[in-house]
Amino acid sequence: MTNWGILGLGFIADKFIDAIKEVPDTQIKGVASLTKKKTNDLIKKLGINENFFYTNYDDLINSSSIDAIYIATLNDTHAELIKKCALAKKKILCEKPMCVNLKESKEVFKCLEENNILFLEAFAYRSHQQTINLCNVINSGEIGQIQSIEASFGFKIKKIIPNSRLFNKDNGGGAILDVGCYTSSFCLLIAKTILGEEYKRYKMRNITGSLCETGVDIHSEAELIFNDKLKMTVKTSLKENLNNNCIIYGTKGKIVVSSPWLPENKSYIEIYNKDSYYKQFVNSKFSIYAQQIYKFNQKILNKDDDVFDTLMNNEMSLINIEIIDMWKKGVENQTS
Repeated sequence: MTNWGILGLGFIADKFIDAIKEVPDTQIKGVASLTKKKTNDLIKKLGINENFFYTNYDDLINSSSIDAIYIATLNDTHAELIKKCALAKKKILCEKPMCVNLKESKEVFKCLEENNILFLEAFAYRSHQQTINLCNVINSGEIGQIQSIEASFGFKIKKIIPNSRLFNKDNGGGAILDVGCYTSSFCLLIAKTILGEEYKRYKMRNITGSLCETGVDIHSEAELIFNDKLKMTVKTSLKENLNNNCIIYGTKGKIVVSSPWLPENKSYIEIYNKDSYYKQFVNSKFSIYAQQIYKFNQKILNKDDDVFDTLMNNEMSLINIEIIDMWKKGVENQTS
């Protein structure tokens, strides 16, 4: 049995709480929130021992009853909390983005390595069978040699609220950190699937975008070039509803993933090959967040050494934040 603790009780923590009910050999042992009302509401909802509801993060992190911690706080708090969890020898599942810049990330990974801590940045789509199937189709050669990829994730916010996490620069706001990071992480996955270790050879170009009045990026796109030949276009926005899909173009056809970021239990990818077309359907036993917890839990329990095939590893998380840094600075430089 893995005893989980949760830091932060916002929207995404609620998703985790609902999802963990699907997963065997797991339970929520404790939660911590700086907002007492949220803690009291959860006491009624979860029905667990009140001694494991904390109004500060340190007490939960240092509890001997907690095996693994899910960090669901604001972006700008992640780095410090990861380091505290690592020093307390806890396994860590941290919401994306794990940090707000490359400097923070390097410090975090140094601490994780020194303390030999199991860590996963929570891009839940990476755990879904749809993502695994997509990589298998690419590897099969069914659409030929991959030439280019398009990945978008964006939605329209009707009103800019300066103090909200999305538009507050101090909290790590902006489109790129909130949802653009999905598109860059997807590009890294596909690049590694196709190129192996050569996926680390990349450059970014043609960065365009705009900042809103609070100084965070609100809309942007860019090109990633891997190994000087594989072109990927990423696009993100907080002012426009984008297609929110991924298209992989090959010499023999293309693959369309209409719901790459939050696929349902039953999902599909579309495969176009010369004159043929079909949908490959995927049935997942767990919901997407439950699937992520399940895979992480399998690793904790040493039941399967191969469960991280499509998940973010530490090296890829570090490269992803490097790309995010470059992307954000490109937008800022363009608009200055």
